[in-house]
Formats: sequence, C-alpha cells, structure tokens
Amino acid sequence: MKPTDTAEFINSLNASVFAQQVGRALSDVAAGVVDHGKPGEVTLKFKLKQIGQSNQVTVSHTLDFVQPTKRGKKREDTSLDTPMYVTENGHELFQTSPTDQMFTREQAPVVAREV
Repeated sequence: MKPTDTAEFINSLNASVFAQQVGRALSDVAAGVVDHGKPGEVTLKFKLKQIGQSNQVTVSHTLDFVQPTKRGKKREDTSLDTPMYVTENGHELFQTSPTDQMFTREQAPVVAREV
C-alpha cells in the first residue's frame, strides 16, 4: 500500500472544511503569539475505526488550539467524523475515481436516439 497523500487526506475531511479550520487556527494562534509574546498551541488528533467488515474506516478528526490573549488565552476544539476507504493508494474519500463512467457506451441502460 502506498503512503496516504497527507494534503489530499486533510482536504478530504469534512468536505475540505477541516483544512480551512486548521488554516484559520494556525493563523489566529500565530497572531496571538506575536501580539502577546506568549506560546500557543495547535493540536490535530485522528482516531480510526473500521466500519463493519468493509475496507472503510471512520476517521474521527479533532482540531484543538490555544490562542494567547492579552490577559490569558482562548481555547477551542472541534471534532467530526468522515468515512474513508482504505485502498492501495492509502486513505481515499472514494474507492474509485468519482469521474469514472459507471457504464461504457455499449452497457448504457438508455440507448441514444438516432436523429
């Protein structure tokens, strides 16, 4: 099995919303660190659990961050689940390419009319 493409993996979680949340957290925490001279923290956590007897897993993904403020800190965490397939290409949102055709022209259930 190939290693999972990390960028594609994170972009697939929660329809790319998770990647946007991580980016926002990194920017906010970095700004707090620079503005207030105190350390901040961003933590990503992944838990995987098999779905039934299939080649699918539920990826529980958690974003937790601590942003320093003038008089303390601001903490937020968010956690959601995304089902993914385990394939020869690593973790993927779809088992096959979503742009693959389901039927060939000869197998198409509706025959095109000739004009």
